[in-house]
Amino acid sequence: MQSTANYLWMMSDLLGQGATANVYRGRHKKTGDLYAVKVFNNLSFLRPLDVQMREFEVLKKLNHKNIVKLFAVEEESNTRHKVLVMEYCPCGSLYTVLEEPTNAYGLPEDEFLIVLQDVVAGMNHLREYGIVHRDIKPGNIMRVIGEDGRSVYKLTDFGAARELEDDEQFVSLYGTEEYLHPDMYERAVLRKDHQKKYGATVDLWSIGVTFYHAAIGSLPFRPFEGPRRNKEVMYKIITEKPSGAISGHQKFENGKIEWSSEMPISCSLSKGLQSLLTPVLANILEADQEKCWGFDQFFAETSDILHRIVVYVFSLQQATLHHIYIHAYNTANLFQELLFRRTNISPSHQDFLYEGRHLVFDPIQQAQTFPKTSRENPIMLLSRDPVNTVGLLFEDPSPPKVQPRYDLDLDASYAKTFAGDVGYLWKTSDSLLLYQELVRKGVRGLIELIRDEYSEKAHKKTEVIHMCNYCSQTLERTEQLCEVLMQGNLLSLECEEIRDTRKKVMRLSSSLGSMEQTLQDISSMFLPGGSLTDTWTQQVGTHPEDRNVERIKVLLDAISSIYQQFKKDKAERRLPYNEEQIHKFDKQKLVLQATKARALFTDECAMKYRLFISKSEEWMKKFHHVRKHLLSLTGQFSSMEQEVTLLMQRVYQLLELLPQKMVPMTSGGIKPQAYLSPNTLVEMTLGMKKLKEEMEGVMKELAENNLFLESLFEALMQNDSLFRIT
Repeated sequence: MQSTANYLWMMSDLLGQGATANVYRGRHKKTGDLYAVKVFNNLSFLRPLDVQMREFEVLKKLNHKNIVKLFAVEEESNTRHKVLVMEYCPCGSLYTVLEEPTNAYGLPEDEFLIVLQDVVAGMNHLREYGIVHRDIKPGNIMRVIGEDGRSVYKLTDFGAARELEDDEQFVSLYGTEEYLHPDMYERAVLRKDHQKKYGATVDLWSIGVTFYHAAIGSLPFRPFEGPRRNKEVMYKIITEKPSGAISGHQKFENGKIEWSSEMPISCSLSKGLQSLLTPVLANILEADQEKCWGFDQFFAETSDILHRIVVYVFSLQQATLHHIYIHAYNTANLFQELLFRRTNISPSHQDFLYEGRHLVFDPIQQAQTFPKTSRENPIMLLSRDPVNTVGLLFEDPSPPKVQPRYDLDLDASYAKTFAGDVGYLWKTSDSLLLYQELVRKGVRGLIELIRDEYSEKAHKKTEVIHMCNYCSQTLERTEQLCEVLMQGNLLSLECEEIRDTRKKVMRLSSSLGSMEQTLQDISSMFLPGGSLTDTWTQQVGTHPEDRNVERIKVLLDAISSIYQQFKKDKAERRLPYNEEQIHKFDKQKLVLQATKARALFTDECAMKYRLFISKSEEWMKKFHHVRKHLLSLTGQFSSMEQEVTLLMQRVYQLLELLPQKMVPMTSGGIKPQAYLSPNTLVEMTLGMKKLKEEMEGVMKELAENNLFLESLFEALMQNDSLFRIT
């Protein structure tokens, strides 16, 4: 037990150990509250006094939620050495989080954004006081759980920190070699003397490496066998990095360095976030300090990312989920342009569904008014043109070759790899299931919508038939009147035109027969057993009730437990006989459970997912074919309706002329045939007037209907109907 005037701690409660100090978990003597107590060792007192006091002075100035708080500076009771009493962070560090098997391939997107936000906020606070940290790394970013249950990350360990003006430089060396700026690496690690000085931007390099590590689960620059074993190649990688590259990896001894300007497939971050993050990493992971971004630009670019909202969109034909990062004030026009960059579906060919209903965006509508989305409930994107199915791209990590010999160090390494790989398979299996469920949801929505579309077409067909029949009847009566008038030499050409018009209407009526057959064929596709039912979605793929994701998680937990035990065994360096035998049995279980998890993922999750995606692609092609027929019918019905309307308008004009043709007869200008009595002529005149009145009423109704139909057809043509589907 050690103590100061107000705090005490046990030497066995070690939280962390560094070159110049150890950190213990301590308690306040009166309240019992937990604190982190930093106790300096003898090596620390070999430093100049101003260097020893620097950490105290820096921490006294800082007060921010993303900086570990200093509560007191007291003297240890026996040695009278100063100790720092700081905020206790019970959840470990970012490094601890990254060591968890489920994060072996990087943090989930939500957690990464918290890291980004908190580290940027903490660094911004340091810059306000002109302080350079000089040892940014995951181990110096502590984690606590906030009142809302979310993680909060805090910068700590200011033993290397110092105040520095923007144009000031320093020559002293601090930091951890994997995260060191190349200029500092050259002197500190390779021991090569040079006259270079370092500015505050060296922190940006360390931040870049840290962010990459958090996003991917591994370091961006990796020589064969690792940075600590191959320092010269490590230096070559970080100094020769091409502009725009964010990683360099040497896979074989003396092999070439493979550069990449993108994150690997295994990265958990969405392409939407990656597209914003990679330019930031590329410009702060810049060896030339003249080319490297300054803090102002770094803060501006990261702030731009953090102030965006996310709209989740599932591209149904492509079977891909997209995270569209957009500012709340941006418009639907920009949203659709961003979607085009992600999907290659042009804005004019994009259509949307949300919760089974057609969703239409006003071009100037702001993103903050969009419906609330999530991974499980995204906006569905449909394309008018054919697009290739992509699906979820994933990596199947190859299992390590396990040596049968008993080796505590090697076995711990195997266990870590197995745990990380199975953790990745578990998260991937969950995503594969989600994608299948989204396709199922989208297919159900499309079936309901196309049924509505079919009902509209059937109703429209009935309307057109009614119009044709009425027009035909009207023309028949008009033709009869005309024939009587022709017998009296009162009409000639008009009657011929009416006959031709009636023939046109009859032709239109007959063409409706083939369209009726097309509608019946489409209707049959949605009946039980039809080619466009959704029965296939239940017959293929994986389902939540299969519980494959949960099965892999059980195996992962067992593997993780063995991994934790193997870490303890490694620390012991040598095990008693009985514990050694248990270790060997656990190693066998480790391999067996990892093999089971891989087989479950490969044979159940991945294989069935690929079959599901294949069936989905077939169904979408059929749907596109049906949808094209419906679109064609929409145009045909509208065209026929317009043609019938024009024909009836012409008949109306002819009816207007008929009484005028009969005026000469009644005034004596032209003598009719003897059998046309005055009573007959009066009846004909009254009949035409009545027919005209009926036509006027019908034409008025048709004009109103046609105006509505024209506006509807225009909207359909602009949006290409309710379904832009391939």
